[in-house]
Amino acid sequence: MPDDFFNELKEELGKGSSSKNHPFRYGVLATLGLEKMPRQRTIVIRMVDHSLNLFFYTDMRSKKVLHIKENNRVSLLFYHPEKMLQIRIEGLATIIKNQNMLNEHWQNVHEAGQKDYTTKATPGSILPNPDTMEYLDDTHHFCMVSVEPFKIEYLKLKRPNHLRIRYSKKGTSWESEFLVP
Repeated sequence: MPDDFFNELKEELGKGSSSKNHPFRYGVLATLGLEKMPRQRTIVIRMVDHSLNLFFYTDMRSKKVLHIKENNRVSLLFYHPEKMLQIRIEGLATIIKNQNMLNEHWQNVHEAGQKDYTTKATPGSILPNPDTMEYLDDTHHFCMVSVEPFKIEYLKLKRPNHLRIRYSKKGTSWESEFLVP
């Protein structure tokens, strides 16, 4: 029975990366840097591969990249309001260094979206006026991050009983156990 739910979570995560209107398109990423203050932010899932590795884009100068370099253990959270389904993922984040892969994805970012990775100032910098944003002409700070899950929790809110399952990665396979919701 847990396999059916695991297949559902894989399918829903896949839909999130391929369908712009799917609730799992956007997830909440939590990081913990050296200052030991948890930081959360919404990210856009761009791809989910057959091993359930999740990929997102960011600016190489962002705080999340610094946090990942300091501590690559991250958490992701997704919620589907119509299905009342929550997926929580714990995993290891990796900054993608493969230049061919980066170039391929950069080519697929719309021109308006590419602008987000070309600001002269770093993300989170103080900006006196949004109308004074300056952009670089011939360079960008586009970056991709992958998250390799090692633990996934599936929570389905339903009646008469909620359903919660923890999946733990052991080698290349997943083991499951039911939890009290």
